[in-house]
Amino acid sequence: MRWLGALTACAVMAAGAAGAQPAVFDGHVHLHDGAASLRAYQEAAKAAGLNVPAYAAMWFGGGNQAPTGDPAAIRAGNDGILALAARNPGMIPVATVHPYDGEAALAELARAAGRGVRILKIHPHTQRFDAADPRVLALVQRAGELGVIVLMDNANILPGDNEKLFNLALAAPKTTFIFAHMGALNFRFWNILKAARTAENLFGENIFFDISATVALLADSPVEAEFVWTIRNVGVEHVLLGSDYPQYSLAANVEALEKLDLTAAEKAQIRWGNAAGLFKLPAPAAGR
Repeated sequence: MRWLGALTACAVMAAGAAGAQPAVFDGHVHLHDGAASLRAYQEAAKAAGLNVPAYAAMWFGGGNQAPTGDPAAIRAGNDGILALAARNPGMIPVATVHPYDGEAALAELARAAGRGVRILKIHPHTQRFDAADPRVLALVQRAGELGVIVLMDNANILPGDNEKLFNLALAAPKTTFIFAHMGALNFRFWNILKAARTAENLFGENIFFDISATVALLADSPVEAEFVWTIRNVGVEHVLLGSDYPQYSLAANVEALEKLDLTAAEKAQIRWGNAAGLFKLPAPAAGR
């Protein structure tokens, strides 16, 4: 858990050093090339003048497919991201497993959680699994028992993506989920949460979203107003910012968020406040 103590110190120092800029949490950073990717990410954020006291980084996804049926390779990848986080204050390590690895996946999840991992990333598209498979439910339920948040791709690449993830979250109410990209161009589906939360014994309060990449696509678009409406219907307090680096830069996502017709307070929640509550991040110094 050395990375967690370093994260606290980094948040305070980074906020003070970049006091003129509001704090930004990036919940979706892909490090396809490990330390080299991290250096490039940090340099890009610095060049853009962004104050990023904390960010969640993962070793697979996007262009890289995590190995299926190869628990040893997955373990090595998780160890690599943990080691990188230990050397880089501010980085929250994101581990992965493959749901179809069954007991081996559950064992690796427990091992990673024991080393301080707070986020598990699984990706139905790149890992080629069905989110409705019982092995996925068993995995995410165990994550909830271990206090690990489950981050899942929700770019609606696969048919039934939104519906399957909604049902998965309802079947595992003690697990906190972050659905990345909030459905992308099929974001409208998630307005169902406003209705679901009025139903007896059906709340969906364990569902959060990151709007990485999606906000960059939809700002200044013909459906921007609908996107803002959806953010408010799912609950601004359930929405996080991310970049989906390297496919999109953090600067592009921050700039797009600023274009949305949200209040300054709502934008502050999405930029930092919601993540600070979810991940127990220390409060950064106020910007001028």
